[in-house]
Amino acid sequence: MQKDYETFVEKLEIGIYEATGIPRENISFEKEGGRFAPVGDRMLVKFAEHDDAWEVCGLYTQELFKSYQNGSPFEEIIKEITDDLNRIKKADIYEKTRVIRDYEKTKPRLFIRLLNADKYSADLQDAVYKTLGDIALVLYMKVTEYEGCVTSTKIRQGMLEQWGKECDEVFKEAILNTYFMSPPRIYRWEQMIFNPEYEGESFMNLGDKCELKKDAMGNCLSTTKKTNGAVAVFLPGVAEQLAYMLDSDFYMVFTSVHEVMIHNDKFVEPEDLQCVLRDTIREATPKEDYLTSRIYQYNRETHKFICVTPLEKDEK
Repeated sequence: MQKDYETFVEKLEIGIYEATGIPRENISFEKEGGRFAPVGDRMLVKFAEHDDAWEVCGLYTQELFKSYQNGSPFEEIIKEITDDLNRIKKADIYEKTRVIRDYEKTKPRLFIRLLNADKYSADLQDAVYKTLGDIALVLYMKVTEYEGCVTSTKIRQGMLEQWGKECDEVFKEAILNTYFMSPPRIYRWEQMIFNPEYEGESFMNLGDKCELKKDAMGNCLSTTKKTNGAVAVFLPGVAEQLAYMLDSDFYMVFTSVHEVMIHNDKFVEPEDLQCVLRDTIREATPKEDYLTSRIYQYNRETHKFICVTPLEKDEK
């Protein structure tokens, strides 16, 4: 199997070169654990050079290999890659990121995304972020959005200095932006399965008709965009509203970066939730979507989030 994968990676590099004309020295493979491949093997394709930067597209080769094994023709995989590269080129990302030097122009584009602080520790060394347990709330700038797909870049510490801004001030702007870019929603599993048009249920506005399950089953919280929707629980007023609707503190089970299960803490134990989460991560969560194996709690009296379970053995 390993030999087949290595052969596929070599063939992929040649295929990209032949389809795009990008020089071979600008196409490189990085194993999982490297700075640019923290959660999976990646093929790094440098497709444009500027005076002060390269534009690079990272391809998760294990996912592509899995698609190949499942019957996708190699030519089709190469075509998807070249189509993606062409879309990125047309998006003119480099020029759009140059506004980052101007805080007033950048401010409306700032938002927060969640990452696992341990797995992404190398890439977070000079990033702007805050931590809660092993969850990093990371500051990003939206560069462009095409057909619902957002291209973004992390904000680095040097930019705060250039802007002359404090971290807390910028984070406050970003958290508020995140709320309006992708408002929180409660999702019913049965609706998601049987109704393709289902867009979740609003619960933050006066007059919203949304009831939370107060038993052990829990409630799925995400955002209107769903992608990276687990951040919803940290958005302004959301935790307070959930606690009010549940009439209780609650536990948070982050099944991926895209959603978080909200459980009334009167009916479940965190150790039991951690066992369920462990199985969910193993069976259903893609490696690149993993956020945490720990259970968190929101206390409605103190308005604070805390981690209530220890590291799993395989995390140490």
